[in-house]
Amino acid sequence: MGISTLSFLLVIAICVLSHESGHFLAARLFGVQVHEFAFGMGPTITRFVRGTTIWSIRMIPIGGFVRLAGMGEEQTGEEVLPGRSFPGKAPWKRLLILAGGSGSNIFLALIFTAFLLWGHGVLNLENTRIGEIMPGYPAESAGLLKGDAILEISGSAVANWSELSSTIRKRAEEGPVDLKIDRKGEIFFVSVSIPFNQEHNARLLGIRPSMVRYPFIRALFSSTGYIWNFSIEIVKGIFEWATGRGQVDVTGPVGIASMAGKAAKEGFWTFLAFLSMINLHLGILNLLPFPALDGGRILIIMGEIITGRRLPEKWEGVVHLVGFALLILLLIFVTWKDLVHVFCAVPIIK
Repeated sequence: MGISTLSFLLVIAICVLSHESGHFLAARLFGVQVHEFAFGMGPTITRFVRGTTIWSIRMIPIGGFVRLAGMGEEQTGEEVLPGRSFPGKAPWKRLLILAGGSGSNIFLALIFTAFLLWGHGVLNLENTRIGEIMPGYPAESAGLLKGDAILEISGSAVANWSELSSTIRKRAEEGPVDLKIDRKGEIFFVSVSIPFNQEHNARLLGIRPSMVRYPFIRALFSSTGYIWNFSIEIVKGIFEWATGRGQVDVTGPVGIASMAGKAAKEGFWTFLAFLSMINLHLGILNLLPFPALDGGRILIIMGEIITGRRLPEKWEGVVHLVGFALLILLLIFVTWKDLVHVFCAVPIIK
């Protein structure tokens, strides 16, 4: 097996087991009987029984499910214990059981991000201290060094990397820029011309931010901010796509396998960051109010809570069946798009 395939299977295993474990633990918390916890789809490879739950591994290592009592999926010999069925629980309990899968994925993304902040660190965008001088760019020829802090750009004070970047690009249009530098307490000025870079379509000084690593406890708290900001961007992107104001590059299994392989080749920390983002996307997308997704089922339960009336099982089944069919068609389309991108992206030789 290639590294892309192995990385993809590892990513899927972690995401699926996390998601289904969230459903399983929430179901057990609220006293719902779990008939089966399955990893994979298709024919069963192996299985064992603990208590009233079957633990199984299926042939196709993509996906998985938790089979809850009372959902009409009982197999021969299986009985629903009194008071342990999913439909018999209060609406708010059913809602939390359904949300448990996404909650588990989002929580895992938060933990992975915390380890990333603690063990590897992230770019420090909160100040203007230089972490790296890029060879061949104006910063190198101007004599700037790693550890220098840029205080002003042509008389304009800059306090963080965002201000530094935007001010440089603005001032560079007017000619050479004067940089006020703090080098270990010594203050001096440097004048530098920043030409237009065709490759990046911008004027680049040629510096990168420094890295910062957090103590573990602070990393745990800081990771919530990162996950919140990423979540907002994901939801914003989906909303803009749904309203026709933006485009979303949808990726299927083939594309994810390719990205997983690239992330694995770049090292453990890059792969961990990729795994964090995949879990976050999976958690948020599953909460979308679309039939067959957890979010669609949650929406129906919310309607039940608001109206006090329950949608008949027959009609709920039809809604989810139609939604499932649409998801399969979308998966086929996206997979075909991925295959065309992977196998037809042949460079043109001139």
